[in-house]
Amino acid sequence: MPANFVPSTQELLRFAPEMLLTLVATLLMMLEAISGPGGKRKFAWIAFFSLAAAIALAISAAADPGPAFSAMLVIDGYSTFFRVLVMVVGLLTILISNKYLDGEGHQSGEYYALLLFSIIGQSIMATANELIMIFIGLECSSIATYVLAGYLRDDKRNNESALKYFLLGSFATAFLLFGVAWIYGLTGTTNLTQIRAALLDPQAHPNMLILGAATAMMFVGFAFKISAAPFQMWAPDVYQGAPAPVAAFMSAGPKAAAFAMFLRVLMTAFEPVKDRWEPILWTSTLATMVIGNFSALRQSNIKRLLAYSSIAHAGYVLVAVTTHSEIGIAAAMFYLASYALMNIGAFAIVTHVARKGEQYVEISDFAGLSQRQPLVAAMLTVFLLSLTGIPLTAGFFGKFYIFKAALDANMVWLAVLGMLNSAVAAYYYLRVIVVMYMHAPAEGAAELPAPSAGIRLAVLSTAIATIALGIFPSFVLDYAGKSAALIR
Repeated sequence: MPANFVPSTQELLRFAPEMLLTLVATLLMMLEAISGPGGKRKFAWIAFFSLAAAIALAISAAADPGPAFSAMLVIDGYSTFFRVLVMVVGLLTILISNKYLDGEGHQSGEYYALLLFSIIGQSIMATANELIMIFIGLECSSIATYVLAGYLRDDKRNNESALKYFLLGSFATAFLLFGVAWIYGLTGTTNLTQIRAALLDPQAHPNMLILGAATAMMFVGFAFKISAAPFQMWAPDVYQGAPAPVAAFMSAGPKAAAFAMFLRVLMTAFEPVKDRWEPILWTSTLATMVIGNFSALRQSNIKRLLAYSSIAHAGYVLVAVTTHSEIGIAAAMFYLASYALMNIGAFAIVTHVARKGEQYVEISDFAGLSQRQPLVAAMLTVFLLSLTGIPLTAGFFGKFYIFKAALDANMVWLAVLGMLNSAVAAYYYLRVIVVMYMHAPAEGAAELPAPSAGIRLAVLSTAIATIALGIFPSFVLDYAGKSAALIR
Protein backbone atom coordinates (compact mmCIF):
# COMPACT_ATOMS: atom_id res chain seq x y z
CA MET A 1 0.00 0.00 0.00
CA PRO A 2 1.48 3.42 -0.93
CA ALA A 3 2.61 5.67 1.92
CA ASN A 4 0.26 8.46 0.75
CA PHE A 5 -2.74 6.13 0.34
CA VAL A 6 -6.10 7.72 1.17
CA PRO A 7 -9.06 5.32 1.34
CA SER A 8 -12.17 6.26 -0.56
CA THR A 9 -15.60 6.59 1.04
CA GLN A 10 -16.59 3.38 -0.74
CA GLU A 11 -13.68 1.48 0.85
CA LEU A 12 -14.46 2.88 4.29
CA LEU A 13 -18.08 1.74 3.99
CA ARG A 14 -16.94 -1.75 3.02
CA PHE A 15 -14.85 -1.91 6.19
CA ALA A 16 -17.37 -0.06 8.37
CA PRO A 17 -18.38 -3.06 10.57
CA GLU A 18 -14.84 -3.62 11.79
CA MET A 19 -14.30 0.12 12.36
CA LEU A 20 -17.49 0.37 14.40
CA LEU A 21 -16.54 -2.62 16.55
CA THR A 22 -13.04 -1.24 17.09
CA LEU A 23 -14.45 2.06 18.35
CA VAL A 24 -16.96 0.33 20.64
CA ALA A 25 -14.36 -2.08 22.03
CA THR A 26 -12.03 0.82 22.81
CA LEU A 27 -14.92 2.72 24.40
CA LEU A 28 -15.73 -0.27 26.61
CA MET A 29 -12.14 -0.40 27.84
CA MET A 30 -12.31 3.29 28.74
CA LEU A 31 -15.73 3.01 30.43
CA GLU A 32 -14.49 0.08 32.51
CA ALA A 33 -12.03 2.40 34.26
CA ILE A 34 -14.68 4.91 35.32
CA SER A 35 -17.71 2.70 36.00
CA GLY A 36 -18.73 1.52 39.42
CA PRO A 37 -19.73 -2.09 40.24
CA GLY A 38 -23.42 -1.34 39.69
CA GLY A 39 -22.96 0.11 36.21
CA LYS A 40 -21.15 -2.78 34.57
CA ARG A 41 -24.20 -4.69 33.36
CA LYS A 42 -24.71 -2.07 30.65
CA PHE A 43 -21.51 -3.19 28.93
CA ALA A 44 -23.21 -6.35 27.67
CA TRP A 45 -25.97 -4.30 26.03
CA ILE A 46 -23.49 -1.90 24.44
CA ALA A 47 -21.56 -4.82 22.94
CA PHE A 48 -24.77 -6.59 21.87
CA PHE A 49 -26.25 -3.61 20.01
CA SER A 50 -22.91 -2.72 18.44
CA LEU A 51 -22.70 -6.24 17.00
CA ALA A 52 -26.28 -5.97 15.73
CA ALA A 53 -25.36 -2.68 14.01
CA ALA A 54 -22.19 -4.27 12.59
CA ILE A 55 -24.26 -7.09 11.07
CA ALA A 56 -26.50 -4.50 9.41
CA LEU A 57 -23.42 -2.68 8.06
CA ALA A 58 -21.93 -5.95 6.77
CA ILE A 59 -25.14 -6.79 4.91
CA SER A 60 -25.24 -3.25 3.53
CA ALA A 61 -21.61 -3.48 2.37
CA ALA A 62 -22.46 -6.68 0.48
CA ALA A 63 -24.69 -4.63 -1.81
CA ASP A 64 -21.56 -2.89 -3.12
CA PRO A 65 -18.93 -5.66 -3.26
CA GLY A 66 -15.34 -5.14 -4.28
CA PRO A 67 -11.78 -4.70 -3.00
CA ALA A 68 -10.70 -2.27 -0.30
CA PHE A 69 -7.39 -0.83 0.86
CA SER A 70 -5.31 -1.64 -2.22
CA ALA A 71 -7.05 -5.03 -2.62
CA MET A 72 -5.73 -6.26 0.72
CA LEU A 73 -9.36 -6.90 1.70
CA VAL A 74 -12.20 -8.03 -0.51
CA ILE A 75 -15.92 -7.79 0.21
CA ASP A 76 -17.98 -10.42 -1.59
CA GLY A 77 -20.72 -12.91 -0.80
CA TYR A 78 -18.19 -15.35 0.66
CA SER A 79 -16.67 -12.87 3.12
CA THR A 80 -20.11 -11.49 4.02
CA PHE A 81 -21.33 -14.99 4.90
CA PHE A 82 -18.52 -15.51 7.40
CA ARG A 83 -18.59 -11.92 8.65
CA VAL A 84 -22.25 -12.27 9.60
CA LEU A 85 -21.72 -15.77 11.00
CA VAL A 86 -18.97 -14.77 13.46
CA MET A 87 -20.95 -11.71 14.55
CA VAL A 88 -24.05 -13.83 15.19
CA VAL A 89 -21.86 -16.16 17.26
CA GLY A 90 -20.74 -13.06 19.20
CA LEU A 91 -24.35 -12.02 19.84
CA LEU A 92 -25.21 -15.48 21.17
CA THR A 93 -22.08 -15.55 23.33
CA ILE A 94 -23.05 -12.25 24.96
CA LEU A 95 -26.50 -13.64 25.78
CA ILE A 96 -24.89 -16.66 27.46
CA SER A 97 -22.17 -14.68 29.22
CA ASN A 98 -24.11 -11.92 31.00
CA LYS A 99 -25.65 -13.99 33.81
CA TYR A 100 -22.60 -16.26 33.97
CA LEU A 101 -20.27 -13.32 34.69
CA ASP A 102 -22.67 -12.00 37.33
CA GLY A 103 -22.59 -15.35 39.09
CA GLU A 104 -18.80 -15.53 38.98
CA GLY A 105 -18.42 -11.93 40.16
CA HIS A 106 -16.42 -10.95 37.08
CA GLN A 107 -18.80 -8.69 35.16
CA SER A 108 -16.63 -6.13 33.36
CA GLY A 109 -16.20 -4.15 30.17
CA GLU A 110 -12.90 -5.80 29.28
CA TYR A 111 -14.62 -9.16 28.71
CA TYR A 112 -16.90 -7.70 26.05
CA ALA A 113 -14.08 -5.61 24.59
CA LEU A 114 -11.95 -8.74 24.18
CA LEU A 115 -14.90 -10.52 22.59
CA LEU A 116 -15.31 -7.69 20.08
CA PHE A 117 -11.58 -7.54 19.32
CA SER A 118 -11.62 -11.28 18.64
CA ILE A 119 -14.59 -10.89 16.28
CA ILE A 120 -12.81 -8.03 14.49
CA GLY A 121 -9.86 -10.33 13.87
CA GLN A 122 -12.14 -13.08 12.61
CA SER A 123 -13.85 -10.65 10.22
CA ILE A 124 -10.46 -9.60 8.85
CA MET A 125 -9.55 -13.26 8.36
CA ALA A 126 -12.75 -13.76 6.35
CA THR A 127 -12.23 -10.68 4.16
CA ALA A 128 -8.44 -10.81 3.71
CA ASN A 129 -7.04 -11.23 0.22
CA GLU A 130 -3.44 -11.04 1.35
CA LEU A 131 -1.32 -13.28 3.58
CA ILE A 132 -0.10 -10.47 5.84
CA MET A 133 -3.67 -9.33 6.44
CA ILE A 134 -4.64 -12.94 7.22
CA PHE A 135 -1.84 -13.03 9.77
CA ILE A 136 -2.92 -9.73 11.33
CA GLY A 137 -6.53 -10.89 11.59
CA LEU A 138 -5.43 -14.23 13.01
CA GLU A 139 -3.32 -12.60 15.70
CA CYS A 140 -6.00 -10.07 16.60
CA SER A 141 -8.48 -12.92 17.08
CA SER A 142 -6.05 -15.28 18.79
CA ILE A 143 -4.56 -12.88 21.34
CA ALA A 144 -7.99 -11.76 22.50
CA THR A 145 -9.15 -15.39 22.73
CA TYR A 146 -6.05 -16.39 24.73
CA VAL A 147 -7.00 -13.81 27.34
CA LEU A 148 -10.67 -14.84 27.31
CA ALA A 149 -9.67 -18.47 27.95
CA GLY A 150 -8.03 -17.36 31.21
CA TYR A 151 -10.53 -14.65 32.02
CA LEU A 152 -11.35 -15.86 35.56
CA ARG A 153 -7.91 -15.10 36.90
CA ASP A 154 -8.45 -16.75 40.29
CA ASP A 155 -9.51 -20.06 38.71
CA LYS A 156 -6.60 -22.46 38.15
CA ARG A 157 -8.47 -24.24 35.38
CA ASN A 158 -8.73 -20.96 33.45
CA ASN A 159 -5.05 -20.22 33.98
CA GLU A 160 -4.01 -23.64 32.69
CA SER A 161 -6.34 -23.31 29.69
CA ALA A 162 -4.98 -19.90 28.70
CA LEU A 163 -1.35 -20.93 29.14
CA LYS A 164 -1.68 -24.08 27.01
CA TYR A 165 -3.62 -22.23 24.34
CA PHE A 166 -1.13 -19.38 24.23
CA LEU A 167 2.03 -21.52 24.10
CA LEU A 168 0.77 -23.98 21.51
CA GLY A 169 -0.98 -21.26 19.51
CA SER A 170 2.16 -19.14 19.35
CA PHE A 171 4.15 -22.16 18.19
CA ALA A 172 1.66 -22.88 15.40
CA THR A 173 1.52 -19.23 14.35
CA ALA A 174 5.30 -19.20 14.00
CA PHE A 175 5.06 -22.06 11.50
CA LEU A 176 2.41 -20.15 9.56
CA LEU A 177 4.55 -17.02 9.43
CA PHE A 178 7.58 -18.99 8.26
CA GLY A 179 5.46 -20.42 5.47
CA VAL A 180 4.25 -16.94 4.47
CA ALA A 181 7.85 -15.68 4.39
CA TRP A 182 8.95 -18.53 2.14
CA ILE A 183 6.01 -18.00 -0.20
CA TYR A 184 6.96 -14.33 -0.46
CA GLY A 185 10.54 -15.34 -1.23
CA LEU A 186 9.34 -17.66 -4.02
CA THR A 187 6.74 -15.42 -5.64
CA GLY A 188 7.67 -11.87 -4.58
CA THR A 189 4.15 -11.17 -3.31
CA THR A 190 1.76 -11.97 -0.48
CA ASN A 191 -1.41 -11.17 -2.46
CA LEU A 192 -3.41 -14.37 -2.96
CA THR A 193 -4.36 -13.64 -6.57
CA GLN A 194 -0.82 -12.69 -7.50
CA ILE A 195 0.59 -15.82 -5.81
CA ARG A 196 -1.74 -17.91 -7.96
CA ALA A 197 -0.60 -16.06 -11.10
CA ALA A 198 3.06 -16.60 -10.15
CA LEU A 199 2.55 -20.33 -9.62
CA LEU A 200 0.78 -20.60 -12.98
CA ASP A 201 3.47 -18.63 -14.83
CA PRO A 202 5.57 -21.13 -16.86
CA GLN A 203 8.49 -18.68 -16.83
CA ALA A 204 8.66 -18.48 -13.01
CA HIS A 205 9.75 -22.08 -12.28
CA PRO A 206 9.36 -21.91 -8.47
CA ASN A 207 11.42 -24.40 -6.50
CA MET A 208 8.96 -27.23 -5.79
CA LEU A 209 10.86 -28.41 -2.71
CA ILE A 210 10.71 -24.99 -1.06
CA LEU A 211 7.09 -24.53 -2.19
CA GLY A 212 6.17 -27.86 -0.63
CA ALA A 213 7.92 -26.96 2.63
CA ALA A 214 6.21 -23.55 2.71
CA THR A 215 2.75 -24.99 2.16
CA ALA A 216 3.41 -27.66 4.80
CA MET A 217 4.35 -24.99 7.36
CA MET A 218 1.27 -22.97 6.53
CA PHE A 219 -0.84 -26.10 6.93
CA VAL A 220 0.49 -26.48 10.48
CA GLY A 221 -0.86 -23.02 11.34
CA PHE A 222 -4.22 -23.60 9.66
CA ALA A 223 -4.65 -27.10 11.13
CA PHE A 224 -4.04 -25.82 14.65
CA LYS A 225 -6.67 -23.12 14.32
CA ILE A 226 -9.31 -25.54 13.04
CA SER A 227 -8.20 -28.25 15.53
CA ALA A 228 -7.36 -30.77 12.81
CA ALA A 229 -5.11 -33.77 13.42
CA PRO A 230 -2.28 -34.01 14.27
CA PHE A 231 -2.52 -30.53 15.81
CA GLN A 232 -5.75 -30.96 17.76
CA MET A 233 -4.23 -31.81 21.14
CA TRP A 234 -4.92 -28.38 22.64
CA ALA A 235 -8.70 -28.36 22.20
CA PRO A 236 -9.96 -30.71 24.99
CA ASP A 237 -7.84 -29.13 27.73
CA VAL A 238 -8.57 -25.57 26.61
CA TYR A 239 -12.33 -26.12 26.25
CA GLN A 240 -12.52 -27.86 29.62
CA GLY A 241 -10.56 -25.19 31.48
CA ALA A 242 -12.00 -22.08 29.81
CA PRO A 243 -15.22 -20.44 31.06
CA ALA A 244 -18.18 -22.25 29.46
CA PRO A 245 -19.36 -19.23 27.38
CA VAL A 246 -15.81 -18.74 26.10
CA ALA A 247 -15.60 -22.43 25.17
CA ALA A 248 -18.86 -21.98 23.25
CA PHE A 249 -17.41 -18.98 21.44
CA MET A 250 -14.11 -20.72 20.61
CA SER A 251 -15.88 -23.77 19.23
CA ALA A 252 -17.85 -21.71 16.69
CA GLY A 253 -16.47 -18.23 15.85
CA PRO A 254 -12.69 -18.68 15.55
CA LYS A 255 -13.16 -22.09 13.93
CA ALA A 256 -15.49 -20.68 11.25
CA ALA A 257 -13.09 -17.81 10.54
CA ALA A 258 -10.12 -20.19 10.35
CA PHE A 259 -11.93 -22.34 7.80
CA ALA A 260 -12.84 -19.18 5.87
CA MET A 261 -9.20 -18.16 5.48
CA PHE A 262 -8.08 -21.75 4.86
CA LEU A 263 -10.59 -22.22 2.05
CA ARG A 264 -9.76 -18.88 0.43
CA VAL A 265 -6.01 -19.54 0.50
CA LEU A 266 -6.42 -23.08 -0.77
CA MET A 267 -8.86 -22.21 -3.56
CA THR A 268 -7.03 -19.12 -4.81
CA ALA A 269 -3.31 -18.89 -4.08
CA PHE A 270 -2.56 -22.62 -3.99
CA GLU A 271 -5.12 -23.86 -6.50
CA PRO A 272 -2.35 -24.57 -9.08
CA VAL A 273 -0.69 -27.04 -6.65
CA LYS A 274 -3.87 -28.69 -5.36
CA ASP A 275 -2.55 -32.15 -6.24
CA ARG A 276 0.23 -31.68 -3.69
CA TRP A 277 -2.25 -30.64 -0.99
CA GLU A 278 -4.69 -33.50 -1.50
CA PRO A 279 -2.76 -36.36 0.20
CA ILE A 280 -2.07 -34.15 3.23
CA LEU A 281 -5.70 -33.09 3.42
CA TRP A 282 -7.33 -36.49 3.23
CA THR A 283 -4.84 -37.98 5.70
CA SER A 284 -5.55 -35.19 8.18
CA THR A 285 -9.29 -35.46 7.48
CA LEU A 286 -9.47 -39.15 8.29
CA ALA A 287 -7.26 -38.83 11.38
CA THR A 288 -9.30 -35.88 12.66
CA MET A 289 -12.60 -37.76 12.42
CA VAL A 290 -11.23 -40.93 14.01
CA ILE A 291 -9.38 -39.20 16.86
CA GLY A 292 -12.29 -36.89 17.65
CA ASN A 293 -15.01 -39.54 17.67
CA PHE A 294 -13.18 -42.39 19.37
CA SER A 295 -11.72 -40.11 22.05
CA ALA A 296 -15.19 -38.68 22.77
CA LEU A 297 -16.45 -42.20 23.56
CA ARG A 298 -14.40 -42.29 26.77
CA GLN A 299 -15.28 -38.86 28.18
CA SER A 300 -17.27 -38.30 31.34
CA ASN A 301 -16.93 -34.50 31.32
CA ILE A 302 -19.49 -32.85 29.03
CA LYS A 303 -17.13 -30.02 28.03
CA ARG A 304 -14.39 -32.47 27.03
CA LEU A 305 -16.95 -34.53 25.14
CA LEU A 306 -18.03 -31.45 23.17
CA ALA A 307 -14.35 -30.57 22.60
CA TYR A 308 -13.61 -33.95 21.02
CA SER A 309 -16.90 -33.64 19.16
CA SER A 310 -15.64 -30.31 17.81
CA ILE A 311 -12.52 -32.02 16.53
CA ALA A 312 -14.62 -34.67 14.78
CA HIS A 313 -16.80 -32.01 13.16
CA ALA A 314 -13.69 -30.24 11.88
CA GLY A 315 -12.93 -33.54 10.17
CA TYR A 316 -16.35 -33.57 8.49
CA VAL A 317 -15.77 -30.05 7.15
CA LEU A 318 -12.34 -31.14 5.90
CA VAL A 319 -14.08 -33.84 3.84
CA ALA A 320 -15.72 -31.01 1.88
CA VAL A 321 -12.45 -29.06 1.70
CA THR A 322 -10.63 -32.11 0.31
CA THR A 323 -13.01 -32.29 -2.66
CA HIS A 324 -11.61 -28.96 -3.88
CA SER A 325 -14.85 -28.03 -5.63
CA GLU A 326 -17.50 -25.32 -5.51
CA ILE A 327 -20.00 -27.86 -4.20
CA GLY A 328 -17.55 -28.75 -1.45
CA ILE A 329 -17.04 -25.10 -0.49
CA ALA A 330 -20.80 -24.50 -0.33
CA ALA A 331 -21.27 -27.66 1.77
CA ALA A 332 -18.51 -26.54 4.16
CA MET A 333 -20.09 -23.09 4.52
CA PHE A 334 -23.52 -24.57 5.24
CA TYR A 335 -22.07 -27.04 7.74
CA LEU A 336 -20.09 -24.37 9.60
CA ALA A 337 -23.23 -22.24 10.00
CA SER A 338 -25.26 -25.24 11.18
CA TYR A 339 -22.55 -26.41 13.56
CA ALA A 340 -22.15 -22.95 15.08
CA LEU A 341 -25.86 -22.78 15.92
CA MET A 342 -26.22 -26.24 17.42
CA ASN A 343 -22.95 -26.11 19.34
CA ILE A 344 -23.63 -22.67 20.83
CA GLY A 345 -27.04 -23.94 21.91
CA ALA A 346 -25.55 -27.05 23.53
CA PHE A 347 -22.91 -25.00 25.37
CA ALA A 348 -25.58 -22.54 26.55
CA ILE A 349 -27.36 -25.41 28.32
CA VAL A 350 -24.05 -26.68 29.71
CA THR A 351 -23.42 -23.18 31.09
CA HIS A 352 -26.85 -23.21 32.74
CA VAL A 353 -26.49 -26.68 34.30
CA ALA A 354 -22.88 -26.10 35.42
CA ARG A 355 -23.86 -23.11 37.59
CA LYS A 356 -21.42 -21.03 39.65
CA GLY A 357 -17.88 -22.32 39.62
CA GLU A 358 -18.86 -24.87 36.96
CA GLN A 359 -19.38 -27.52 39.62
CA TYR A 360 -21.70 -29.69 37.53
CA VAL A 361 -20.05 -30.50 34.22
CA GLU A 362 -20.01 -34.29 34.41
CA ILE A 363 -22.41 -36.21 32.18
CA SER A 364 -23.86 -37.75 35.36
CA ASP A 365 -24.88 -34.24 36.48
CA PHE A 366 -27.45 -34.23 33.65
CA ALA A 367 -29.24 -37.24 35.15
CA GLY A 368 -32.97 -36.65 35.40
CA LEU A 369 -32.81 -33.28 33.65
CA SER A 370 -36.01 -34.22 31.81
CA GLN A 371 -37.78 -34.36 35.17
CA ARG A 372 -36.22 -31.25 36.65
CA GLN A 373 -36.51 -28.98 33.60
CA PRO A 374 -38.24 -30.76 30.69
CA LEU A 375 -37.94 -27.90 28.19
CA VAL A 376 -34.20 -27.53 28.79
CA ALA A 377 -33.74 -31.28 28.29
CA ALA A 378 -35.81 -31.15 25.10
CA MET A 379 -33.69 -28.32 23.69
CA LEU A 380 -30.43 -30.14 24.47
CA THR A 381 -31.89 -33.22 22.80
CA VAL A 382 -32.52 -31.19 19.63
CA PHE A 383 -28.90 -30.00 19.58
CA LEU A 384 -27.46 -33.46 20.26
CA LEU A 385 -29.63 -35.07 17.57
CA SER A 386 -28.52 -32.38 15.12
CA LEU A 387 -24.87 -32.99 16.01
CA THR A 388 -25.54 -36.68 15.37
CA GLY A 389 -27.06 -35.88 11.97
CA ILE A 390 -30.64 -37.00 12.49
CA PRO A 391 -33.12 -35.95 9.71
CA LEU A 392 -35.12 -32.70 10.05
CA THR A 393 -32.17 -31.01 11.73
CA ALA A 394 -29.46 -28.76 10.32
CA GLY A 395 -26.79 -31.35 11.13
CA PHE A 396 -28.43 -33.92 8.85
CA PHE A 397 -28.35 -31.72 5.76
CA GLY A 398 -24.87 -30.47 6.68
CA LYS A 399 -23.50 -34.01 6.60
CA PHE A 400 -25.62 -34.96 3.60
CA TYR A 401 -24.18 -32.17 1.43
CA ILE A 402 -20.63 -32.83 2.64
CA PHE A 403 -20.77 -36.53 1.80
CA LYS A 404 -22.53 -35.77 -1.49
CA ALA A 405 -19.66 -33.42 -2.41
CA ALA A 406 -17.22 -36.26 -1.66
CA LEU A 407 -19.19 -38.69 -3.83
CA ASP A 408 -19.35 -36.16 -6.68
CA ALA A 409 -15.56 -35.85 -6.47
CA ASN A 410 -15.23 -39.67 -6.71
CA MET A 411 -13.97 -39.89 -3.11
CA VAL A 412 -16.34 -42.73 -2.27
CA TRP A 413 -14.03 -44.24 0.34
CA LEU A 414 -13.76 -40.91 2.21
CA ALA A 415 -17.55 -40.49 2.22
CA VAL A 416 -18.02 -44.05 3.52
CA LEU A 417 -15.46 -43.56 6.30
CA GLY A 418 -17.12 -40.27 7.21
CA MET A 419 -20.52 -41.94 7.51
CA LEU A 420 -19.05 -44.73 9.65
CA ASN A 421 -17.54 -42.10 11.94
CA SER A 422 -20.95 -40.44 12.20
CA ALA A 423 -22.36 -43.77 13.37
CA VAL A 424 -19.71 -43.91 16.10
CA ALA A 425 -20.59 -40.37 17.15
CA ALA A 426 -24.23 -41.33 17.62
CA TYR A 427 -23.23 -43.44 20.64
CA TYR A 428 -21.80 -40.64 22.78
CA TYR A 429 -24.50 -38.11 21.85
CA LEU A 430 -27.31 -40.58 22.57
CA ARG A 431 -25.58 -41.50 25.82
CA VAL A 432 -26.21 -37.98 27.13
CA ILE A 433 -29.88 -38.19 26.06
CA VAL A 434 -30.23 -41.53 27.86
CA VAL A 435 -28.80 -40.01 31.04
CA MET A 436 -31.22 -37.08 30.85
CA TYR A 437 -34.34 -39.18 30.25
CA MET A 438 -33.68 -42.61 31.76
CA HIS A 439 -31.56 -41.91 34.83
CA ALA A 440 -33.00 -40.52 38.04
CA PRO A 441 -31.46 -37.40 39.59
CA ALA A 442 -28.80 -38.13 42.21
CA GLU A 443 -29.98 -38.11 45.80
CA GLY A 444 -29.38 -34.76 47.43
CA ALA A 445 -28.69 -33.08 44.09
CA ALA A 446 -28.79 -29.29 44.35
CA GLU A 447 -31.89 -27.62 42.94
CA LEU A 448 -31.39 -26.32 39.40
CA PRO A 449 -32.53 -22.68 39.09
CA ALA A 450 -34.52 -21.48 36.10
CA PRO A 451 -32.36 -20.41 33.13
CA SER A 452 -31.64 -16.70 32.76
CA ALA A 453 -33.43 -14.64 30.11
CA GLY A 454 -30.26 -14.49 28.02
CA ILE A 455 -29.76 -18.24 28.03
CA ARG A 456 -33.45 -18.82 27.25
CA LEU A 457 -33.22 -16.48 24.25
CA ALA A 458 -29.95 -18.03 23.02
CA VAL A 459 -31.24 -21.60 23.37
CA LEU A 460 -34.62 -20.91 21.81
CA SER A 461 -33.21 -18.96 18.84
CA THR A 462 -30.53 -21.58 18.08
CA ALA A 463 -33.04 -24.44 18.42
CA ILE A 464 -35.47 -22.76 16.02
CA ALA A 465 -32.66 -22.05 13.55
CA THR A 466 -31.37 -25.64 13.83
CA ILE A 467 -34.77 -27.06 12.97
CA ALA A 468 -35.45 -24.41 10.30
CA LEU A 469 -32.20 -25.25 8.49
CA GLY A 470 -33.13 -28.91 8.72
CA ILE A 471 -36.47 -28.29 6.99
CA PHE A 472 -35.59 -25.38 4.67
CA PRO A 473 -31.83 -25.65 3.97
CA SER A 474 -32.01 -24.17 0.47
CA PHE A 475 -31.94 -20.51 1.55
CA VAL A 476 -28.50 -20.74 3.18
CA LEU A 477 -27.21 -23.38 0.77
CA ASP A 478 -28.14 -21.36 -2.34
CA TYR A 479 -26.37 -18.31 -0.95
CA ALA A 480 -23.34 -20.43 -0.05
CA GLY A 481 -23.28 -21.92 -3.54
CA LYS A 482 -23.30 -18.49 -5.19
CA SER A 483 -20.61 -17.25 -2.80
CA ALA A 484 -18.39 -20.30 -3.36
CA ALA A 485 -18.13 -19.48 -7.07
CA LEU A 486 -16.59 -16.11 -6.23
CA ILE A 487 -13.38 -17.44 -4.68
CA ARG A 488 -12.45 -19.88 -7.45
